[in-house]
Amino acid sequence: MTPVDVMSGDGPIVLGLPHTGTYVPPSVDFKLNKNGHELADTDWNVDKLYEGLLPDASMVRANFHRYVIDANRDPSGVSLYPGQNTTGLCPTTDFDGLPIYQSGAEPNADEVERRRLSFHAPYHDALELELKRVREIHGIAVLYDCHSIRSNIPFLYEGKLPDFNIGTNLGTTCDPGFEAETLRICEDQTQFTHIVNGRFKGGWTTRHYGRPAENIHAIQMELAQSTYMEEIAPWKYSAEKAAIIRPVLKEILTVISSLARSLKSQPSQNDIQQTEEIS
Repeated sequence: MTPVDVMSGDGPIVLGLPHTGTYVPPSVDFKLNKNGHELADTDWNVDKLYEGLLPDASMVRANFHRYVIDANRDPSGVSLYPGQNTTGLCPTTDFDGLPIYQSGAEPNADEVERRRLSFHAPYHDALELELKRVREIHGIAVLYDCHSIRSNIPFLYEGKLPDFNIGTNLGTTCDPGFEAETLRICEDQTQFTHIVNGRFKGGWTTRHYGRPAENIHAIQMELAQSTYMEEIAPWKYSAEKAAIIRPVLKEILTVISSLARSLKSQPSQNDIQQTEEIS
């Protein structure tokens, strides 16, 4: 099993899928308890949901499960949401706060580092290379980080999660136009709820790669799983539900792609600075 799959496209968008993988190596699997073996916190069917929506987009997909190591967490282990319930780099509980390991089998620091080198690092090496490749072609790259989660998880947030959760770390990870256009599309439709920088402001991936001054932009989309699938095992994909939300996602990706091309036709702050230094 390779830790990451890369499908390179010709457009300016790179789809990141850090949580759709379900591979758990035997060395980890035998330490998990019954609850851990359920793999309940997978971003189920996200790859299927986005399949074919933007044919020229690249895709970088982690094949390992987030219980092995979470590709959307800071490799140093620093929490993304201080003071709030969350899961760590190598989670020891699920999204309901319940243990996923047999007692005493939780990974120690050495094991966490081995997993980082074997899984987390290869995923981000591949993602960074793909973003740079796309930027070399277009002069700009946009990371659209694809996520989903159950719509009701009291351990993580109160009430029902909005359907579309747009994360840009309070507008710092992308040009304002990407956030504004994504929000506009969400506001124009009437079947789904939405929020910008609510409970999910963008994970480590969005915050790490979102460098607008360097012509790499990042935006996270966390979808409530109730919009396209059943939220209980066996986590069945609903073609009927997906048929309603996919056109909205397609419009978002299409508009972001078009905006990326138009933005690059204008000089960036980085370009202006370089010109001033030369003159």
